[in-house]
Amino acid sequence: ALMIELGDTRPLITVDPHQFLGVELNPWAANVAELVLWIGYLQWHYRTYGTAAPSEPVLRDFKNIRNADAVLEWSDRTPRIDADGNPVTRWDGVTTMRHPVTGEEVPDPAARVQVYDYAKPKPTQWPRAEFIVGNPPFIGNKRMRDNLGDGYVEALWKAYPKMPQSADLVMFWWEKAALAARAYSAKTGKGTRRFGLITTNSLRQTFNRRVLEPHLNDPKKPLSLLFAIPDHPWVDTLYGAAVRIAMTVGAAGNRSGRLLTVATESKEKSEVDGRQVTFDHQIGKIFANLQIGADVASARVLEANRKIAYQGVIPGGEGFFISEGDANGKFRDQMSSGLVRRYMNGREFLHFSNPRYIIDFTGLEKEEAKASAPDLYQRVLDRVKPVRDSVKRQTRRERWWIYSEPNVTMRPMFTGLNRYIATCRTAKHRVFGFLSKDILPDAKLIAIGLEGAEHLTVLSSKFHVTWAIAAGGWLGVGNDANYNHAQCFNPFPFPDITDDQRTRLRALGEELDAHRKRQQAAHPKLTLTQMYNVLEKLCAGETIEGKDREIYDQGLVGILRDLHDQIDAAVAEAYGWPVDLSDEDILFRLVALNKVRAEEEARGHIRWLRPDYQNPEGRVAAKGKTKDMDLGVTAKVEKAPWPKTLPDQIAAVREALSEMGEATPEQVARKFYRARTSAVLPLLESLAALGQADVTEDGRFAA
Repeated sequence: ALMIELGDTRPLITVDPHQFLGVELNPWAANVAELVLWIGYLQWHYRTYGTAAPSEPVLRDFKNIRNADAVLEWSDRTPRIDADGNPVTRWDGVTTMRHPVTGEEVPDPAARVQVYDYAKPKPTQWPRAEFIVGNPPFIGNKRMRDNLGDGYVEALWKAYPKMPQSADLVMFWWEKAALAARAYSAKTGKGTRRFGLITTNSLRQTFNRRVLEPHLNDPKKPLSLLFAIPDHPWVDTLYGAAVRIAMTVGAAGNRSGRLLTVATESKEKSEVDGRQVTFDHQIGKIFANLQIGADVASARVLEANRKIAYQGVIPGGEGFFISEGDANGKFRDQMSSGLVRRYMNGREFLHFSNPRYIIDFTGLEKEEAKASAPDLYQRVLDRVKPVRDSVKRQTRRERWWIYSEPNVTMRPMFTGLNRYIATCRTAKHRVFGFLSKDILPDAKLIAIGLEGAEHLTVLSSKFHVTWAIAAGGWLGVGNDANYNHAQCFNPFPFPDITDDQRTRLRALGEELDAHRKRQQAAHPKLTLTQMYNVLEKLCAGETIEGKDREIYDQGLVGILRDLHDQIDAAVAEAYGWPVDLSDEDILFRLVALNKVRAEEEARGHIRWLRPDYQNPEGRVAAKGKTKDMDLGVTAKVEKAPWPKTLPDQIAAVREALSEMGEATPEQVARKFYRARTSAVLPLLESLAALGQADVTEDGRFAA
């Protein structure tokens, strides 16, 4: 009756399961999904009409849940055959066994499944729908071949040539949904109006942001995120594993959205409600890194920072490691030749542990390795080769005496250095420290080829830490900050400092590094994580007691806090900025400075961090045209046209209020071209009467 009063005379449309379409790979799950739709429909019917029976037949076979692969179609599937005519198999991706020599868990060679080739692969055609929702499978890019097989993954990339091969499997769903939403026509009402997907929280990491950014940054027909939760606890129902997820809702247009970030999270969880969380809410333009405010994701890589920061090596077998006694005993000669090196991973860095020792044949062919150190070669032959024989990648199987990822591009960076800066790639606190240049960093460390303590000071300041957290995002069950050097270090604009400032920054950096190492040496069980946990509580004004008090005393955390306060003040002076800037202001200023530096470099002026290494010949960079450079998109949000018909106006106002969370009629009207407050107010009042909006005491409306 209310809709008729508002002028909507269209016939009412019955909603039932035939309007819910789906694609499900598992036949049993497809049947269950269709049954669940009918159960939901019957529950709605009895809640709405009481005991009145629905029309007969109660259940209809609409066949609207299609049993198929949701992202890939092919004309034929044939077993893959090797050069000898034998079927190619792969490890099943799950079953492991204990290695007879090393005792470590390795793939079980007996757990094999068939590998197939897929003829004429193409993207699956999804049914046309106004709304797309889904919870696609969580398989990371590094696990896709193990879980799906070489043939399937190669067919997937062939069917989606524009998809980066570093993207997780879930991103193929995101890509298809985004394309469908961007094809929506507001004039005709045809197409997908919105989509909402659950993904892992790695959605905002670099390798997945490459999928989001072309859609969000398209100048002609962009996609906008209307709602996002970057990080939320989740329990995988199949394996019971605790993971972190992201939720995103997208629609066509350049529009603002609602960003919810977890404010509190209970440790207890129930089978019914899961883990209780509360959220902080923000309204604004949501960028590809699932943040509102400064567009850190648009920052450009600076030439000045290139060839300085790298992820460490991945040995690919515990058999490469040797004991300290062997390194300093029977393998002493190999230590001096560099075939045995000191080695450190992220946990050891945080714990200030003594480095381990590792065999390193990088740069040597097999016969050269055998001739150089037969005893080391035999050790690797016995302990590494059996593990490598079962891995998927051919180069790793065939070149088993070389690390899985030796990172040869990183190694020249250490030339001429006595030490370098390191940080743990994924850690609760972003801490930087010096390591001796002879220590080979593990992949869990980011190595930065700078030995000046002034650089350590800048990196340890709140200016870089705030930037790193915004650019790098969060990973893992522990929701720890991730330092991706490509996003956190390479675009970061260092301050242009005077000689006096360099002296001051250098002294602070040396004091910071020495203080932490001295206290950890005096208290071997004291970790950097513990020290910075207490520092965080101290800065928050919490009472330091119990175990925290012991850590406070052992780490002299009061002195550590004073050092960081001095560092922040000195770095603020170097930038010429106030020291008390908010995190948001810091990010806006750094994004702006990155743009200035990128424009400078386009004109040929590069502020090299380490010119003797990065630019030994003193070359002058080629000048580019600043106007041709992609220096980032703006956060301008376009106004939507005011719909002509009353039903469409009601829908538009409801959607605008949902995006804004809470607003006055005037604020809602300003979301549209040619919308008057006098026309918007009665629509908001109607939504309130329908229970789809609340009226606050001051006359505002809330979704």
